[in-house]
Amino acid sequence: MENNPSSSRTDRKTIERNRRNQMKDLYSQLHSLVPHQTSREVTSLPDQLDEAANYIKRLQTKLERMKEKKNNLMGIHEKSNASTDCGMTMGFKPPQIEIHEVGSALEVVLITGLDFQFMFKETIRVLHEEGAEIVNASFTVVEDTVFHTIHSKVGDSALGYGAAGIYERLNKFVSDANGI
Repeated sequence: MENNPSSSRTDRKTIERNRRNQMKDLYSQLHSLVPHQTSREVTSLPDQLDEAANYIKRLQTKLERMKEKKNNLMGIHEKSNASTDCGMTMGFKPPQIEIHEVGSALEVVLITGLDFQFMFKETIRVLHEEGAEIVNASFTVVEDTVFHTIHSKVGDSALGYGAAGIYERLNKFVSDANGI
């Protein structure tokens, strides 16, 4: 290697120019991701960074509000009710399942609180995975209890277990949801 000072100075200048170009590209990408007002005036780099930081903060606030709204819609909010026997929150009902088999017909009755609406979808998914054909599905809401009824036709489906496999999987699913 040569100890030429002008060569190393040129290398440093090239490295610094590449770094500045890379930073310029990154700022440009960031700027393109942030929505802008209708004015088309050129903003300084510090203003662009402030705008991006404020935009991220607004998105975080919006995300928190949406999470709260989702939890409220799913009934996960805490409402204490002194009249409940075991101090559980109002609207919380551990899911229960009843499965009735008559020949190749299978009736699944899923009883949940308003806070376990996702279980209906999961029950349908298990039935499909086990090869059951859904004939009819309905639900009824009475105060804070939801009664889901699913009628299906079961053959000697997946792995040859038929209704027994479905019964076992659904009971395990409900037990897991209850934390048993």
